[in-house]
Formats: sequence, C-alpha cells, structure tokens
Amino acid sequence: MAVMVETPPPPQLIVRGPGLPGDFEELCTILEKINDDLPDGYYPEIIGGQVVVSPWSRSFYDLILDELMDQLGPRAPKGHRARSCSSLYKFTEHDGAFGPDFHVAESAALRTTSIYRPGDALSLVAELTSPSTAEADRNEKAEVYGKAGVPVYVLVDVLKGVVAVHSDPSDHGYRAMTQIEFGGTVHIPAPFDCELDTSGWEV
Repeated sequence: MAVMVETPPPPQLIVRGPGLPGDFEELCTILEKINDDLPDGYYPEIIGGQVVVSPWSRSFYDLILDELMDQLGPRAPKGHRARSCSSLYKFTEHDGAFGPDFHVAESAALRTTSIYRPGDALSLVAELTSPSTAEADRNEKAEVYGKAGVPVYVLVDVLKGVVAVHSDPSDHGYRAMTQIEFGGTVHIPAPFDCELDTSGWEV
C-alpha cells in the first residue's frame, strides 16, 4: 500500500505507529513505498518503531556539513568515503533505519541497488539537530549507533550550540562523551584521531 503525499508534510509526520516485535522488515517495506512518493525536501527514517518523515535541514546547516567534510573527510580510514548526501543505514537488530546528515562508511557499501546500506559499514556518523528530530538525535540514535558498534558519533546540537562527540561503543551505547560549545576544538577519536575546529559555527 503506497502512501501518497500530495502536499508537503508538516515539520514531522509519523506515518505509522509503534510496530509489533518482529515486523521491522514490514516497516522497511512501508518506508520504501513512502520514499517513492515524497516531494523534494523530505526524507523518511525508522525511529522507535515508527516511520518518521522529516524535512531536510535548513540551508545554513550546509556550512557545518561542508566543515565536517573538509576536516574529517581527509582523515577517513582507508577504503572509506565521507558523504553528506541522503543515505539510509539499516540497523536490523535495533529496529532502526537512519539517514545521518554526515557519514563515513566503507566504499563497498555503495555497491547496492537497495535504498538501504548496512549500518556496520559506518566508521563515523554526524547528526545536526532540528526541532523535529532533536530528541531522537540526542537519545535513541546515540544509543543505536553505539550498540551497533559505530566507532564515533558526532552530535552537532545546533539548537543548544554544542558539539558532543560519542566514542567507545558497547552493547549499552557509548561509554565516552566529550562536549564543547560552538567555537571550540574537540578531539575526534580513532579511527580518525584528529581535532575538529568549530570556530564560526554559531548561527
């Protein structure tokens, strides 16, 4: 059953309520059908057992994304690529499918005809908060990325003016987190092992 979207969705549209245990693949199928019918400027994710449609970030977010690309792209592990375009990563064991704003992943993950890429291909993800996704970015995504073993999660909390770098993933999420205010410099751990300069990020 395709879901037709004839007018732009509201800032955040929950398309389906919480799923029953074991029906994550059904949610993935629904997401694929919704994705085909969305107008430009919107993207779907699976968060907390729901298919959630959100608008793409505001234009000034591109400045931060460009900085992430310039500073972290050259430090990507061998065989990995940094990208700031829409890509869905699937975390089947955690019932999630996220489209991070910035991501570094194995190049081999690009060789697929599916809209999904495997979450275990990621070496770093970054999310930029917006009013519609901030709570999920701060909480559920941090937990899922950590449990899935993504080495580094960078939360750029535009609403609070801080950057939180999560590292040392475990079965319970991330064990370590360093936070700075916009304008400072923060260390990005292995496999990047570099400093991220956030001067000029104030909006």
